[in-house]
This record gives sequence, C-alpha cells and structure tokens, in this order.
Amino acid sequence: MSRYPSKTWAVAILALAAMPGHAQEPHYAKKLAPYVSSPARIVDRMLELAKIRPGETVYDLGCGDGRILFAAVETYKAKAVGVEISPKLVAQVRERIKKDGISDSARVIEGDLLTADLTGADVVTLYLTTDVNEELRPRLEKFLKPGARVISHDYPVAGWKPTKMELQDGQKHRIYVYEMPPVKQ
Repeated sequence: MSRYPSKTWAVAILALAAMPGHAQEPHYAKKLAPYVSSPARIVDRMLELAKIRPGETVYDLGCGDGRILFAAVETYKAKAVGVEISPKLVAQVRERIKKDGISDSARVIEGDLLTADLTGADVVTLYLTTDVNEELRPRLEKFLKPGARVISHDYPVAGWKPTKMELQDGQKHRIYVYEMPPVKQ
C-alpha cells in the first residue's frame, strides 16, 4: 500500500478544504449533506430540463447560497422557495432576496428539508446524497402532485426510474429528471 493517499482521497480532501467553514461543521454534515454548490451551467441546465413555466413554484431543498432560487425567479419568472439548515446561509440568501427586490417571488425557510411542507411545489431541485434522496422519497411521493418534476444533480432517487438522465461537463455531472408520479424501478 502506498504511503500517499489515492487520487480519489486527495480530491476529497481538497474539496473539503475548499468548503466554507459552516459546511464542515459536524451538525450540518451529519444531519443531511455537506454544502457544495452546483456550477452555474449545471443550475441553468437543471432548470431548463425542469421545463418551468412562469408562475410555477420551484423548491430547492438544501438551497445553500440560493443560486437556483435566483435563477428560477429571474430567468423563468417562477416563484421560488429554498429550504436550508444553515442559519448563516439563510441570512445571506434573505439579504440578497431583499436587496434584489424579489421578496414577493422568493423566500427561504430555515429548517430541515426532511420535514419541509412541499405542498404546492411544481418543481423540486436536489443536490443531496443518494441516501438523503431515498429518505426524502416518501415525502416527495406524498406531497407532489401529478406532473410535478424532481431534478437531482449527481445523485439518483433510489427506487425511481428517471424520465431523463443527462451527463454534463465531460461526464463529471449527472442530472436526473423525474416526473410525478414516478416510474418505480
């Protein structure tokens, strides 16, 4: 066995070192998933694949810095709701919502996405782990109406068959698209 970490471990260590401090706090990492933001081009493609119509409501579970919320409101004239557990990130997103003057179109809820009320969501975006997606699946099935879309960055929803799956950036990123009710595997 080599004295040096494998390439995979080295990449993981560098990724953790680059994360904001609150993302590495054990409370947040153990609770759901670490905060890693989606690249802007992936956000754009996720929202394109969601086929958002003006006035629809987009929920971003684990919204981080709110980039999906802002893009949904600005580009698609949608309403946007973020759910985020980090008080620091919630404060930052709320400040930007206020600064951008979009309080009637966007809001962020400080809380656990596994208990969030998803009633009224037309689109739900995720960048969580496969395990968290699986834990969230019953709530998505319970709350989302027929025709609602679930768009997941990199991690599938176990037990569901995507209506579409795309590889992006030379296969570095996967985008899974599901439509409710989901096709079961």
